[in-house]
Amino acid sequence: MDYDTGMTEKQEFFTIMGGMVKMRRSLYNPTSDAVWLAAFIDDAPKTVLDVGTGTGAVALCLMARIPNINMTALDISDEMLTAAAENFKLNNKSAEFIDTDILKWRTNRTFDLVITNPPYFKGTPAHHNAHHNADLGMWVRRCIARVKPNGVFAIIIPASEMPGVVSEMTRHCGDFRILPLFSNKNTAERVLLSARVGRAPTATMYDGVSMNNEDVLRNGMSVASIMAIKNQNQSR
Repeated sequence: MDYDTGMTEKQEFFTIMGGMVKMRRSLYNPTSDAVWLAAFIDDAPKTVLDVGTGTGAVALCLMARIPNINMTALDISDEMLTAAAENFKLNNKSAEFIDTDILKWRTNRTFDLVITNPPYFKGTPAHHNAHHNADLGMWVRRCIARVKPNGVFAIIIPASEMPGVVSEMTRHCGDFRILPLFSNKNTAERVLLSARVGRAPTATMYDGVSMNNEDVLRNGMSVASIMAIKNQNQSR
């Protein structure tokens, strides 16, 4: 699903976050999940690993809000990394691109933040050879292994995948932040999760918000900002 493009399908480029990020059209165009995941980050990490970067949307949305990030973008698909590199150039941003499988990557490198919009889709793999049918428990475990002590791991998942992902995260993390995202249903469609490695097992659950929230998708606001506005309105 494209959003906030203001363009026809035949045009080469589209924008997200109200024009803050520009993307080339490709075999895989980002959904609103990318914007929400980037918006969930409050801190200003110096080093970031974006696991399963795809065409780079999560990384670029985060860098549009938080400058001076040293970004590393990892993906198993050559085609996706080529598209990501083009999108970074289009936005005058730079990153280190790593062509590897997070489930097999052997490294001692760690980062202030590891962020991922994982390949939770089931069924036939896509033509671009990105991961499908991934073992999310193992995916989460490998991502957390790349987080520095007291660093942050953040992920967006379907609500149905929450039990298994949280179970794996609680083995290594604490200080959880949880935000349900609703579409037109009475139950959450997506869940945003973040936690710090090595922290005590505590959690904060936020009020759910609409996945179509324009302050985030079109104005580039952070989740923390829209929550602050929400709290101000409720206290009046």
